[in-house]
Amino acid sequence: MDLSDAQLLGIDDSHVVAFAGGARLQAEVADAFARLRSDARAAGFDLAIASAFRSFERQLAIFNGKARGERSVHDDAGCVLDKNSCSDAQWLAAILRFSALPGTSRHHWGTDLDVYDQNALRDGEQVQLTPQEVAPGGVFDELHRWLDERMAAGQSHGFFRPYNIDRGGVACERWHLSYATPSLAYARRLNPALLIDTYRALPAPGLALLECIAPMLEDIFTRYVAVGEAWAAASDN
Repeated sequence: MDLSDAQLLGIDDSHVVAFAGGARLQAEVADAFARLRSDARAAGFDLAIASAFRSFERQLAIFNGKARGERSVHDDAGCVLDKNSCSDAQWLAAILRFSALPGTSRHHWGTDLDVYDQNALRDGEQVQLTPQEVAPGGVFDELHRWLDERMAAGQSHGFFRPYNIDRGGVACERWHLSYATPSLAYARRLNPALLIDTYRALPAPGLALLECIAPMLEDIFTRYVAVGEAWAAASDN
């Protein structure tokens, strides 16, 4: 599906449809995920969606909340960081490690989703989407080892992991799956010029830390947004 700039940035959501549990995806992606979920069920997993489409407005609220210190920001070990002990640039880097700038989240496209195994949760336990959950021996490790095998065999119905390794920007997110073929095309279209024009056009209060972001945006884009295409080299879609 071709996306308009507004759809690419998550401002317009007309490209997504409702799926299981209230998640929203592109229709083609939802169909492919249903097939992957069926395979997972046959293997003993209940492949569930923690997050799918996310709007620009929602991503802006998440980012601004963290930028202003209203939401927790964590380091790689899961420890809460102190905003007052960081410069603006340091605080921005800490946020971007785990949270995207609005307009840059792959969740805007309707092709990407965060997954977990509902069967692995104990009664009352909630998914957190932390590295510890998907690490060897973690609560969702078995699911992700199964997904590893499916991807390696070309049997993942077009889904792969864009954050399969730590490239020095965004942390590795084993839980994040992307429907590779369309998402590659969308990633090629996204660029810093489109983003800065969007940020500067926002009504007050706008994007927090914009004065810090604007002069660094090309470097931010290279480090935290662009992930190349090698992650999808084995795409079977």
